[in-house]
Amino acid sequence: MADIMENNPSGDDQEPDPNQRPNKKKRYHRHTQLQIQEMESFFKECPHPDDKQRKELGKRLGLEPLQVKFWFQNKRTQMKAQHERHENSELRAENEKLRADNIRYKEALGNTTCPNCGGPASIGEMSFDEQHLRIENARLREEIDRISGIAAKYVGKPMLTYPNLPIGPTRSLDIGVGSFGPQTGLVGEMYSAGDLLRSVSGPIDADKPMIIELAVAAMEELVRMAQTGEPLWITGPGPDNSIETLCEEEYVRTFPRGIGPKSLGLTTEASRESAVVIMNHINLVEILMDVNQWTNVFAGLVSRALTLDVLSTGVAGNYNGALQVMTAEFQVPSPLVPTRENYFVRYCKHHADGTWAVVDVSLDNLRPSSVSRGRRRPSGCLIQELPNGYSKVTWIEHVEVDDRGVHNIYRPLVNSGLAFGAKRWVATLDRQCERLASAMANNIPTGDIGVITSPEGRKSMLKLAERLVMSFCAGVGASTAHTWTTLSGSGADDVRVMTRKSIDDPGRPPGIVLSAATSFWLPVPPKRVFDFLRDENSRSEWDILSNGGLVQEMAHIANGRDPGNCVSLLRVNSGNSSQSNMLILQESSTDSTGSYVIYAPVDIVAMNVVLSGGDPDYVALLPSGFAILPDGGGGIDVGTRGSLLTVAFQILVDSVPTAKLSLGSVATVNSLIKCTVERIKTAVACDNA
Repeated sequence: MADIMENNPSGDDQEPDPNQRPNKKKRYHRHTQLQIQEMESFFKECPHPDDKQRKELGKRLGLEPLQVKFWFQNKRTQMKAQHERHENSELRAENEKLRADNIRYKEALGNTTCPNCGGPASIGEMSFDEQHLRIENARLREEIDRISGIAAKYVGKPMLTYPNLPIGPTRSLDIGVGSFGPQTGLVGEMYSAGDLLRSVSGPIDADKPMIIELAVAAMEELVRMAQTGEPLWITGPGPDNSIETLCEEEYVRTFPRGIGPKSLGLTTEASRESAVVIMNHINLVEILMDVNQWTNVFAGLVSRALTLDVLSTGVAGNYNGALQVMTAEFQVPSPLVPTRENYFVRYCKHHADGTWAVVDVSLDNLRPSSVSRGRRRPSGCLIQELPNGYSKVTWIEHVEVDDRGVHNIYRPLVNSGLAFGAKRWVATLDRQCERLASAMANNIPTGDIGVITSPEGRKSMLKLAERLVMSFCAGVGASTAHTWTTLSGSGADDVRVMTRKSIDDPGRPPGIVLSAATSFWLPVPPKRVFDFLRDENSRSEWDILSNGGLVQEMAHIANGRDPGNCVSLLRVNSGNSSQSNMLILQESSTDSTGSYVIYAPVDIVAMNVVLSGGDPDYVALLPSGFAILPDGGGGIDVGTRGSLLTVAFQILVDSVPTAKLSLGSVATVNSLIKCTVERIKTAVACDNA
């Protein structure tokens, strides 16, 4: 840069000199180090000086303005050349990286074995991996085209790449033991944020190729499990031989490369169930692949869930090929049944026959120092499109668990498969599909008294009731986020309590909230218990808080085929004229695997706003209620035996968030729940008599 040609300049704004003679000897001028430093400094501030600036700079440095002009022209040319060389070097490096990734994908696909026969798999069968390969090839061609064109300005597109790992022997399911982005769907958000679920991190890059391969093999297994009959599935007793049992010997023969042998101390639970639901296949897939919707719809089964990583969002604008790493906690609505926590990958695929499939399979071996009480073998569902917005769902649940912590009164229920099995998943989905269809209905008959016909009022009230149910289900189970304290003894029906602080939450009153729950057995069928508890005419027999007042239904929304599935607004007319009347929001729901009656006192002014279509999010709720399950004595056929009833209360014991819980508050809630239980037992005994 110290040497520049005075009479043969180059640059983007040079002009020919008409007085220059072609054969005149070129004269060079060497700038001093001081002149170069001054012009370098000026160039950083202003690379395109005007005539006035060039004159002033030349005068200060003892140079002609034309010399200054030529120096800046050459400086700009040199900087442009350096920039292009640097960008070209980066493009070449990125191109080599893409080539290496492309080769690695081809090798991985070439070494993949078919999980059915153990032979080499066809590329056509691996739609997920094929799609990734095509994406990488398209990006590679794009980079080559840009390099060949020597783009002056280039902006690279970030992509998901895996580290340069050697591809070893083909891995199948035996590697596992056990817009998108990381999303949270913690139904139990009322509890501590530092709990076990939030402490789990996503997979590292080195594990992602294994996860992809594991998901593809799990999908193949799920489809075969759903479509194969005997001898893999053996039909047994029950209505129309509807009970199916998995033959473990046949399973091992059919899927020899599964996720490895069963660990010591674990028992196998496998079930299959089919049903036709009133929802189209696209919406069903969206519910399963969106962690927030999934936890909302299955609030009674999923206490908490979290999406840790999204490896693929799918193609063609839908969830085909979507791949998510998740962790979830599955529950039974009782503190006597430990939850089941799993770390797994969820994979969605659209098959050639038009069927959608969503599969889960455990990744517990990928977690450092993983201590799991169970693992999910390939589980999930197949969704087949039917006319008129209906879908046929075939659900598979196949898990290995350590259920030694289950209380004795719940053990028959868990062993029957009703607690966590496919029948409960499908029954819950069917009931929730009916509820969603009711929320969207417009042709509501106006003849019945108390029926809410306003679309805005129905939508707001159903949304408020949904939060009521979610809050109840999140606080009634034995989640690891809870710290239950047993008040007395070790019996099944002893009261367990826990506390939490509610601060700055518009959906809950501020202060200390005391939750109490107990579970016990009743010698009557679940349907009779459900009908007794949801009937406003029999409420005074067990509801202590109503003070014996007359309970009257003011409004209701039917949300299912069964008349017991509805949302109601009740008024308690107190016998004491000095006391104001109280409103109660209640949702009752029932299906073949369980029932709920959940309620909470609500403010009259707030409910008027909701009924007129206002925002229900700021209505404070402290739900209490009942979870009613069959006792499992009849196996997976619920039969007509006894019931398992869980009673749960939430009470605001102090309206000051910084206050401490008193022993008197604990004694009060203990007495309250004990008295409620005794009243229910007495009423049931009288009914039997």
